[in-house]
Amino acid sequence: MKMRGARIVMECLLEQGVDMVFGYPGGTILNVYDELELDGYGKKIRHILTSHEQGASHAADGYARSTGKVGVCFATSGPGATNLTTGIATAYYDSSPVVFITCNVNENLIGKDSFQEVDITGITMPITKCNYLVRNVEDLADIIREAFAIARSGRPGPVLIDIVKNVTSDECEFEPLPLEQHAQHGRLAGLLRRASHDLKDPEPDRRDVDTLLAMIDEAERPLVLVGGGVIRSKGAVPEFRKFVEALDAPVASTIMGGGALPGNHPLFTGMIGMHGSHASNYAASECDLLIAIGCRFSDRVATDPSTFAQKAKVVHIDIDRSEIDKNVKTDHHIIGDARQVLELLNRGMKKREFSQWREWVFSHKEVPLKKDDILHPHEVLETIQEVTDGQAIVATDVGQHQMWSAQYYHFSRPGQFITSGGFGTMGFGLGAAMGAKVGNPDQVVVHCTGDGSFRMNCNELATLEHYDIPVIVVIFNNHTLGMVRQWQSLIYGKRYSQTDLERGPDFVKLAEAYGIAGGRAANQEEFRAEFQKAVDSGKPYLIECAIHKDAMVHPMVPGGVESTSFLLD
Repeated sequence: MKMRGARIVMECLLEQGVDMVFGYPGGTILNVYDELELDGYGKKIRHILTSHEQGASHAADGYARSTGKVGVCFATSGPGATNLTTGIATAYYDSSPVVFITCNVNENLIGKDSFQEVDITGITMPITKCNYLVRNVEDLADIIREAFAIARSGRPGPVLIDIVKNVTSDECEFEPLPLEQHAQHGRLAGLLRRASHDLKDPEPDRRDVDTLLAMIDEAERPLVLVGGGVIRSKGAVPEFRKFVEALDAPVASTIMGGGALPGNHPLFTGMIGMHGSHASNYAASECDLLIAIGCRFSDRVATDPSTFAQKAKVVHIDIDRSEIDKNVKTDHHIIGDARQVLELLNRGMKKREFSQWREWVFSHKEVPLKKDDILHPHEVLETIQEVTDGQAIVATDVGQHQMWSAQYYHFSRPGQFITSGGFGTMGFGLGAAMGAKVGNPDQVVVHCTGDGSFRMNCNELATLEHYDIPVIVVIFNNHTLGMVRQWQSLIYGKRYSQTDLERGPDFVKLAEAYGIAGGRAANQEEFRAEFQKAVDSGKPYLIECAIHKDAMVHPMVPGGVESTSFLLD
């Protein structure tokens, strides 16, 4: 049947099972928004109108990470589209599947510096898996189907579709196609016929797996390092846990690997790298076999690549061949989806025992932290853990509170810890928490943030209130840009240049201005009472926590030095 482009967009979203979109309208995308009001599409696809396009991009990302579905975000041309770029880059660096749909000016105005025209496909080329400028309505359905397949396939990531405005009003024949048939038709079928295209997951080589099993037989001090690739790979976590429990070796995690192994698991040594635990970093320096699964060896993990795990044979398992030997040189690698590789490993695994090595590693675990009359960061996270029985989804911004959340909350499942690990995006957390709560309405969702990060996108409180999205916002307020101040304290002679935030607003009054209840806490007892009140209310709630200005993230290894060269213990 004949239909206009805007309706084709809606039909294609329904084919993909999309029932949630985050966005912000404008002139060039008005035909698409108008279609939401026609033929009942608005009842099938819920739209959340955020306060800013960046909030929409982070919400779609948080929705994707917490549900495992592809997130969807709408924006208009020009500044609407460019406001998405931080969110697109955030999704790209953390391999989060989001399809961004923007509309541009009419075809006859492209390239003429028209009002609100921008080359968003050119701008986002380095930060998307793929992007498209749709100039012909007859290409629209095919491109949308291909975009979703690319976003969710292989190493997931964001895809952008930019549609010139006249395409949304032009008409063509449209034939509905069930999702399971997409791979046999049109552009997508052509892509899949190309054996080299990354829509096809690389098949792990059984010989490579056998080589790793032989290396495990020879090892005396193995260490497993788990990254976000295990979280992103559907079905990988049970296989991963089976593998490490058979291996019986210590397991460290990157920040993106949180939840692959429960934080209180007897094999788990904690996070590794710049703010990793003593146990994880010492294990990396002394192990004789490092098995890294689904991680990038970023500078926050391998603080000095030339000395990282220098006594070990390094084995890297990853779906993305481009990550192999990019940062840390390997002795062996296996290319493949984490779940498939782990399944093959588990078929050949025998029960191992490395008790002496484990005891040595865990002898470096940090001592319990102090408790007194003031509120310490670890007490905030411990209380959230206790009150929610460790089941809450935690979304963070970036800085000290992010590291404290990674260190002190025992994540136990994929999609439970939502943070900007690769791009380090301040202002990410509130939108991401909003998306996570909409996607997981029965879960408690907590947004842990700092006073610096929260200022950046606190306008999304309006979205929480309007749609009654019961996110609990916990602000670690130390009246400073805490992580930058920590560096200034330790490295820059306590010269606190432009990090002081002794200024407004009053966060509780700000929340009240948006129609959201809030409270303050200066010690653990007060925080417990406020947090329980927030959980019981079933409404959006804000808690401002008084954190000491010089509270620091322990430990700390500066970039460019060996992983056990602790500047701060």
